[in-house]
Amino acid sequence: MKKLTIWICSLAATFTWTCAQANEFPSKLLRLVVPFPAGGTADVLPRILSEKLRARFPAGVIVENKPGAGGNIGAELVARSEPDGHTLLVSPPGPIAINRSLYAKLTYDASQWVPVTVLAAVPNVLAVSNRLPVKNVAELIAYLKANPGTVSYASQGNGSTSHLTANLFQSLTGTQMVHVPYKGTAPALTDLAGGQVDVFFDNLGSASSLYKAGKIRILAVADSKRASIVKEVPTFAEVGFTGMQAVTWFAVVAPPGTPAAVVTKLNSALVDILKQPEVQQRFAEQGAEAVGNTSEQMGQFVRGEAARWAKVIKDANVTVD
Repeated sequence: MKKLTIWICSLAATFTWTCAQANEFPSKLLRLVVPFPAGGTADVLPRILSEKLRARFPAGVIVENKPGAGGNIGAELVARSEPDGHTLLVSPPGPIAINRSLYAKLTYDASQWVPVTVLAAVPNVLAVSNRLPVKNVAELIAYLKANPGTVSYASQGNGSTSHLTANLFQSLTGTQMVHVPYKGTAPALTDLAGGQVDVFFDNLGSASSLYKAGKIRILAVADSKRASIVKEVPTFAEVGFTGMQAVTWFAVVAPPGTPAAVVTKLNSALVDILKQPEVQQRFAEQGAEAVGNTSEQMGQFVRGEAARWAKVIKDANVTVD
């Protein structure tokens, strides 16, 4: 009986503390940690959000870039932060759903993230250097088969969707390229435009401006439908590769142990912002479609994505370079 009383008192104390946290939230600066460098879609989208969030967070909102190790450095920082809702990870799939299958050891447990919401989805595209003598997917495949192991492909880093999408492409087409990992999108795109690297399965939001400027070519979109901002570019399905689908999503997660009541407040604020026509338009200019689902829906979605990419990693024998 005494143990039961102690347990009930402990539970009541925890409940009271959690409620107090929720009632006091927000009480300090909101930190949006982006585990990749400035310049790519992963950085642009949270900065759009931060402008709108400032009205709801009197102490201020900052976006912090903490790149390195495929997103793991920034992820570790957030995972070790106080679970009070004031430090959040805003990231593409890597440290949320992919790295757990790619790295033998992580300093955080990705299965313990508290999902807040998926912000947006952006299709990946097959972009190539203008120096590569190909104008379409068929020509690229023929060139790769004629020159095995000599064409290079960039990625945003080990375990990024660009890395895995390239491996999916090689597996489906029976081709072989050389991986050149970068520390984010911006330096990879710079080298693609400069001809230092040949291929990049980048997300459309980052690649579209260079494509429209004629500095790179986009040969195909890895989605079920054509992208509105590059309507002239076919999907992979249209050129005979129905299994070649890869969409980069960007999501918000909180540290393990963040109270549900705090997550509800965060979700409500973010979803309301994502419904604003101005925000949706600015996302669309980045090739991104705003999502804004519930915490529960995001959790289910991430579990499915983790399983899907784990299979790609296993089937293609993807390793960290």
